[in-house]
Amino acid sequence: MMIIEQLLTSFIASAAFGLIFNVPKRTLIHCGATGMVSWSIYMISTELSLAAIPATLIAAFVVTVISQLFAKLYKTPIIVFSVAGIIPLVPGGLAYDAMKHVVQDQYDIAVQLAVEAFMISGAIAIGLVFSEVINQLIRKTDR
Repeated sequence: MMIIEQLLTSFIASAAFGLIFNVPKRTLIHCGATGMVSWSIYMISTELSLAAIPATLIAAFVVTVISQLFAKLYKTPIIVFSVAGIIPLVPGGLAYDAMKHVVQDQYDIAVQLAVEAFMISGAIAIGLVFSEVINQLIRKTDR
């Protein structure tokens, strides 16, 4: 039951984020689906004993692939789907915990959490870029 709750929450969060950023109304469900898929990939990866950083990298890669497919299918920019799809992966809780430990003068824990949040953020960026590079290479070889 907890898996269904997490998937539903990630869908709602991604669709709501799309709503806040004025994506076309016809793409809201697809934005939510992209976020739900990214979170499910992350959950499956962590259940298979993969660390958070590689799991995030894989999920971000998949988000970009799905975003590219939706962008072609619905003739909208890729960013409409990729930004909304990344939202469940953003390490906001870790960043909050890091700042909380700074305020409590627990700098050793704060630095560990901040580094992990930074590395997860980097994994998101690398996953997005890596997928786009592969897409560009495939398009060049098709010509």
